[in-house]
Amino acid sequence: MIDLIYCAAGNARFAQIAIDAGFKYGAQVPNTVYYPPYFCDQNWKKPNRDRYMAALAQHKPHIASVLDWEQEAQLPEVLRWAEDAAQYVEIVMLIPKVQGGVCQLPRTIGGKPVRLGYSVPTSFGGTSLGVWEFSGWPVHLLGGSPQAQMQVAHYLDVQSADGNAAQKAAVNWCMVWQRGAWQKLLDVMDRVDQDAPYVAFELSCKNIYEAWNT
Repeated sequence: MIDLIYCAAGNARFAQIAIDAGFKYGAQVPNTVYYPPYFCDQNWKKPNRDRYMAALAQHKPHIASVLDWEQEAQLPEVLRWAEDAAQYVEIVMLIPKVQGGVCQLPRTIGGKPVRLGYSVPTSFGGTSLGVWEFSGWPVHLLGGSPQAQMQVAHYLDVQSADGNAAQKAAVNWCMVWQRGAWQKLLDVMDRVDQDAPYVAFELSCKNIYEAWNT
């Protein structure tokens, strides 16, 4: 059984729906959070080490990512972030995006085990590394659709996965994830009187949780 994580700050109602469905709570910090985060992520486009470490010190999540390793020369900096983060977490997540670089990474940092973050490829981005580079490591899946994540899980030791695809689908298109595909809410239910995006999201969360655990 893997840890499924709803990862989005700023909306308490969506977070509560996901938690009620069996998900753990995660958020990009420092942002507004409504529950103690199990997983913390940083803004990889605008990294700020001091603010991020202060947030980790405050929340003390179970697992947290650090600076993405995107260029070979970044590795010492990435490991410094990881050493800092290890003070506040139980598991440190490294996100390698350098071809052939995984073999250079330590299995523990600051006495804490390392889990690799695999950014699931989507139309919006994702890692360019082959899935085989993560073989033999405990893995966290970052983003992607539920079906794409489940496909990756056939090949890797996936221990956790996060994402907010279900929320985007519910808010933007009132779509529900069911039996491996997105469907319109009104094709799943005969009638919805109010709060349609929340209803769609709740159904998706329940279906995704069930699919992972069967």
